[in-house]
Amino acid sequence: MIFLMKQQKSYTFNQLHTAGIFQCILILSSSFLLLSSCTQKKNSVTLSSSDISDVITKMTDIMVRDITNPPLGARFFSYACLAGYEIVSENDTKFRSMYQILKGYPKIDKPGSAGSANYQLAALLAIMETAKKMQPSGKVMGDFEDKFIDSCKKSGLDEDLLNNSINYAKFISQQILAYAGTDGYNKISNLPRYTPLKTSGSWYPTPPGFLAPVEPYFNTVRPFTLDSATQFRPMVPVMYDEKAGSPFYDLTLAVYKEGNELKGDHREIASFWDCNPFAMQDEGHLIFGFKKISPGAHWLGITGIACQQAKKSFNESMFIYTIVSIGLMDANISCWDEKYESNRIRPETAIRKLINPQWVPLLQTPPFPEYTSGHSVVSSTSAVLLTHFFGENFSYRDSVEVAYDIPPRSFKSFHQAAAEAAISRFYGGIHYMDAIIEGQEEGTKVGEWVLQKIK
Repeated sequence: MIFLMKQQKSYTFNQLHTAGIFQCILILSSSFLLLSSCTQKKNSVTLSSSDISDVITKMTDIMVRDITNPPLGARFFSYACLAGYEIVSENDTKFRSMYQILKGYPKIDKPGSAGSANYQLAALLAIMETAKKMQPSGKVMGDFEDKFIDSCKKSGLDEDLLNNSINYAKFISQQILAYAGTDGYNKISNLPRYTPLKTSGSWYPTPPGFLAPVEPYFNTVRPFTLDSATQFRPMVPVMYDEKAGSPFYDLTLAVYKEGNELKGDHREIASFWDCNPFAMQDEGHLIFGFKKISPGAHWLGITGIACQQAKKSFNESMFIYTIVSIGLMDANISCWDEKYESNRIRPETAIRKLINPQWVPLLQTPPFPEYTSGHSVVSSTSAVLLTHFFGENFSYRDSVEVAYDIPPRSFKSFHQAAAEAAISRFYGGIHYMDAIIEGQEEGTKVGEWVLQKIK
């Protein structure tokens, strides 16, 4: 029997206020409304980066509910943010449309009633409109949007202004959704079912769930900026070799020794960056499933913290969220291409075969091949992009996963956080060291490429 549990902790509002984690409120209560956005003068709406953060957090909450895998989560975030950003770019000359910047991005039409709308309100609604159409449990976002609109009405916001903003959001969202429909993801279901190989050194499903491989064909999805999924393919991984003293055996032995010792704060670091959307705990005759956020959702949470701390405007924040989510998408495409190309065995499987048949890593092994480390790729890409916007020595306190009973950690820079996220996979016993090092290199290249394209 399997029980699904949302691994999060209940907090009072005062505790949340004290902890400084307003971004977690939406995870804890689906009834929380963005009342602050529409409580201004009758014909005025004042929005900030925190409003974007609230909607992104709601998207994350739905992804936790749906057990959305990391690559697919990046896809949802990127298109939703693009819908909001497109409206900003149409109304603020400091920002330009992604037309002729992103691959296949169309020239987006603007409705005639846009001049009678509040464009920032429309941008926020466009994120919701896009998310509710893309996410499996989109009705939850639809209910959230309806309550938000109702709060605007009750606050006395001009009805024509509100309706024009709603129509503007829907008009843009429909075009972004049409763009999303051409990226090839909807064709994946028609491809042959992926069957794991049973050859020596190849990846094979791991206990306790022996789950099916995640997104084996994600490399067929159209990237936003990459020339192809193979553009930044890393070095060929160390060849599988069962002989003691061989390079592969030494890599495996290193994971085994680390997993047995976990000195200092290594255990804490591994748990902090776990971000496994679906982990299972075997308790004999019962198996419990724990649902958490993905690495991409974690980094967008960090994006929200940085935007609010740096007092970025709504428009600036919308741009930053969009670029980071684009980076997440291309980083996942690049990483997943290599994963199923090299198809390398996970440490848990190798250690049980070569060293100790009873060994279990600290973290549950994710259901896809090992090389390269997804955390290393995604975190390195995000660090490059966020450093571009906030600087090399931007200190912040990461409280993104407090709702999941994970205490905050402080970082002196995004690169420091990315390096810790990468090495956490070694501490957790789910990656070899070369997958981490090469993943960092791969992610850095993707991030720099995205910056080159948007400049």
